[in-house]
Amino acid sequence: MNLTRQQMLMGLVVLAVIALGAIAYFVFWGDSNSGITAGSEKYGITFTARDRTMGSPTAPVLMVEYAAPTCPHCAAFDTEIFPQIKKAYIDTGKVYYVFRVFPLSSADVAAEAMARCLSKENYFPFIDQLYRNQSKWDPEYAVSDVHGGLVQMGAMAGMSAQEVDTCIGNTTEQTEITKVGNEAQTKYNVNGTPTFIVNGEQRVGEGTWADWQDYLNKKLAAK
Repeated sequence: MNLTRQQMLMGLVVLAVIALGAIAYFVFWGDSNSGITAGSEKYGITFTARDRTMGSPTAPVLMVEYAAPTCPHCAAFDTEIFPQIKKAYIDTGKVYYVFRVFPLSSADVAAEAMARCLSKENYFPFIDQLYRNQSKWDPEYAVSDVHGGLVQMGAMAGMSAQEVDTCIGNTTEQTEITKVGNEAQTKYNVNGTPTFIVNGEQRVGEGTWADWQDYLNKKLAAK
C-alpha cells in the first residue's frame, strides 16, 4: 500500500471492440453521475461538482473512496471487491459511492487529467481500464515509457495521441487535481490509498469482501 504522498510534478476493428467493451461495462456497472448538490455536506463530507458518483444520494451509507490510478491496492479493490459492493449495496440503494483521485505522483495527475477529458459516462470505464492495465503504463511496475503507456491507454478509449497530450498538458486541470489531493490531506486526513470515509469514519486499505460485508452491514444496522 502506498502510505506517503510523493512529489507531484488502431483501426476500425479495434474501435469496434472498444465500443463493445464499453457497452458491456455499463451493463454491469451502470451510470453514476446524479449526485447531491455541490456544496452540500453529509457526514462531514462536502460534495463538489467534480465528484464522480454511483448510487442513490438518499442511501443511508455514504462511502467516499480516495484512490490513485497508479496504486496496485486500489486496482485490487476495483477489480476484485468493488463489483460485489456495487451489486449488493450500491445498486440496491444502500450505499452512495463517491470516487476521488488522491494523486501520489505526476503519473496519477496525468491519468486523471485524461479521465476528465472524457464524458462523465466514460469516466469510470476509463479508470477501470487504467487499473486493469497498470503493467502497461504505471511506473509502479517499472514501466520505462509512462507517456507511451498513457498514449496506449488513450487509444483504447478512442483518444488520439495529440488529444492525450492536450489533456495531460491542461494546467487548469492539473491544478484542480492537485487541489483535491491537498484538501484530502488537510480536511479529511487522507495520507495513503486506498482510503475510504464511510459515514464520516476513515477506513484504510482494500480489505476483503467478507470484511466489507461485515463493515457495511454494521453501518446499515446502526441507521
